[in-house]
Amino acid sequence: MEETPVTRKRPRGIYLLPNLFTTAALFAGFYAVLAATQGRFEASAIAIFAAMLLDGFDGRVARMTHTQTAFGAEYDSLSDMVAFGVAPALVAYHWALGGLGKVGWLAAFVYCAAAALRLARFNTQVGTADKRFFQGLPSPSAAAIVAGGVWIGADQGIDPSYVSWLAALLTAGAGLLMVSNFRYWSFKQLDVQGRVSFLLAVVAMLAIALILIHPPVVLFLGFMGYAVSGPIWTVIQLRERRASRRHGRSAGGA
Repeated sequence: MEETPVTRKRPRGIYLLPNLFTTAALFAGFYAVLAATQGRFEASAIAIFAAMLLDGFDGRVARMTHTQTAFGAEYDSLSDMVAFGVAPALVAYHWALGGLGKVGWLAAFVYCAAAALRLARFNTQVGTADKRFFQGLPSPSAAAIVAGGVWIGADQGIDPSYVSWLAALLTAGAGLLMVSNFRYWSFKQLDVQGRVSFLLAVVAMLAIALILIHPPVVLFLGFMGYAVSGPIWTVIQLRERRASRRHGRSAGGA
């Protein structure tokens, strides 16, 4: 009598805790768009930064509780596309880009499409890429640049028509950095759960105090500095490689 093979039942249901943070980040992105349509741009920008915090929590919670799943990874990518791709583009469009006509919606679309390409490339390189670096500007950082610019404008009462071209350049530029080959430090090797030096704790405390002085300006400048660090780091690496090649050739010729 032949034995029928035992089929393993696929586990049903999803883990609640990490996906709850992902859902909250998705809602923050949705709320940012909703607030922008109502002209509440400061609330839109804050919602995008809130999505950044929530997006950082869901992955860490999943790793800490050993609840990492393929569903969670896919859901996180979709949430990122809304919060860091669609939301910043539409917020910038409603704030300043709409007055530029076709140029405005084109700049917003360039950012949105670049965010989709950036996330797709990241998902295909998860198992092979060097975890110390990101290839291209991470989408949350690009979203922070766009949202930070809008937040500064809304906080200072700047007329969007005066800075519409600057907003278009900032939005499209952040999008192009996402799909660039510039390398950005990922900070994934930074162990926040273990012991850290006292100096690092002091630096973190000073950073928080600095942000609280004027959140929109400090956050915008901080993420702009991170965006610029990619091209600078890439140029330094290229020069080091060229110098090592020249040194090798000169040593071989000698």
